[in-house]
Amino acid sequence: MSSLSLTFFATTAPRVLVPSSSSNPKLSPSSYSFSATTARWHSTAVSFRSGARRTSATCPCASFSSFNVRAMAKMVQDRESAVSSSSASDEQNKKMLNIEVNHSRTFLDVRSEQDLLSGIGREVEAGRLPSNLATGMEELYHNYKNAVFQSGNSRADEIVLSNMAVAFDRVLLDIEEPFTFSSYHKSMREPFDYYMFGQNYIRPLVDFRSSYVGNVSLFFEMEEKLNQGHNIVLISNHQTEADPAIIALLLESTNPHVAENLTYIAGDRVITDPLCKPFSMGRNLICVYSKKHMLDVPELIEMKRKSNTRSLKEMALLLRGGSQIIWIAPSGGRDRPDPVTGEWYPAPFDTSSIDNMRRLAEHSGIPGHIYPLALLCHDIMPPPPQVEREVGEKRVISFHGAGLSVAPEISFPDIITASKNPEEAKEVYTQAFYNSVTEQYNVLKSAIHGQQGLKASIPSVSLSQPWG
Repeated sequence: MSSLSLTFFATTAPRVLVPSSSSNPKLSPSSYSFSATTARWHSTAVSFRSGARRTSATCPCASFSSFNVRAMAKMVQDRESAVSSSSASDEQNKKMLNIEVNHSRTFLDVRSEQDLLSGIGREVEAGRLPSNLATGMEELYHNYKNAVFQSGNSRADEIVLSNMAVAFDRVLLDIEEPFTFSSYHKSMREPFDYYMFGQNYIRPLVDFRSSYVGNVSLFFEMEEKLNQGHNIVLISNHQTEADPAIIALLLESTNPHVAENLTYIAGDRVITDPLCKPFSMGRNLICVYSKKHMLDVPELIEMKRKSNTRSLKEMALLLRGGSQIIWIAPSGGRDRPDPVTGEWYPAPFDTSSIDNMRRLAEHSGIPGHIYPLALLCHDIMPPPPQVEREVGEKRVISFHGAGLSVAPEISFPDIITASKNPEEAKEVYTQAFYNSVTEQYNVLKSAIHGQQGLKASIPSVSLSQPWG
């Protein structure tokens, strides 16, 4: 089987907050306030799951209780005791808990912005944090702060301090004990809930009043098929490091199963960049080397190809088990604006990527359905103007509306019957997906950038704001 020319999905920075009904309406339908206690224990409290999921069923917000020092210490002790008596299958959780308990608490002891930023300096002086990463962390802090303040939330300073404290704590933890991703990575929800960590970091960057979902009924259709054991593949454009979190945020009020169970085809950069890794740890990933970076280091080409072969085998095994929903961006990277006009549009799709996914789905022996998905969110965290070889890009961040839309599945048999030969059918099939994604993208663009809102809907793309 030919190698996949897949995208790299990217994660973004983290955050933690408590909904507040008195927040600025620009944040509708969700807004946030800082817990009564300091960021020190507020941020730690969300690190350990106490059992029930924290996802709201009615709005894109998550509520977290806070702990004082004594309660937090007892919780860690209880968790440690429970894990010590667990079975061998929980060995990973036990290992992670031991790491959590023993690592530096520098960023969980902060009470102010000064504490947070001086903590970076102390970790550099102690030799635990590389100076270049420290510079990137400071830059990320200020960019994130400016973006959250754009929302007009009266508690923006507390939100920023809380979320960045957790973000920096996770980055430092991975520097101390580097996490290695396997070809198939399962979202880590315990003892630290990395999924909610990523969700809560991106949440205050999304202006839900100017955000939309297209054809939400099709997501319910997908859930029904997943419940029947079928597989779903989403052929999508890719815009930002925050794509997975934004997709989940826009779906969590109506389709939490889809939001939490999506598996993303992820490039190597999001599992190696220190500022990305903690967010990647919260997603289900099939890890691959992107075609765009395959040749960056010639002596690593063969290793990358072998790794991608292993990832293909992992994906095949997943699909054979059924009830999988997989996201892939066949452009092989993020969309970028036209260098002349500055206009954004979905990057062209690679035919071999789509054909490989189609064949994997067909050969699984499980019914499969492939849908075109459009995503518009580049304003929140746009990529660099050009593809960069080096890891560690500058993160520009803004508060903005976002859009997600899906169209009916596209059947390859319907395409091939009207084509002259198989190769032509593959090209036509790819173009059908690209045309659908582009059409949906333009509707989202009219709704968000053109400020047409729900009136931007067309017969094939019905927009809604399902969070109310």
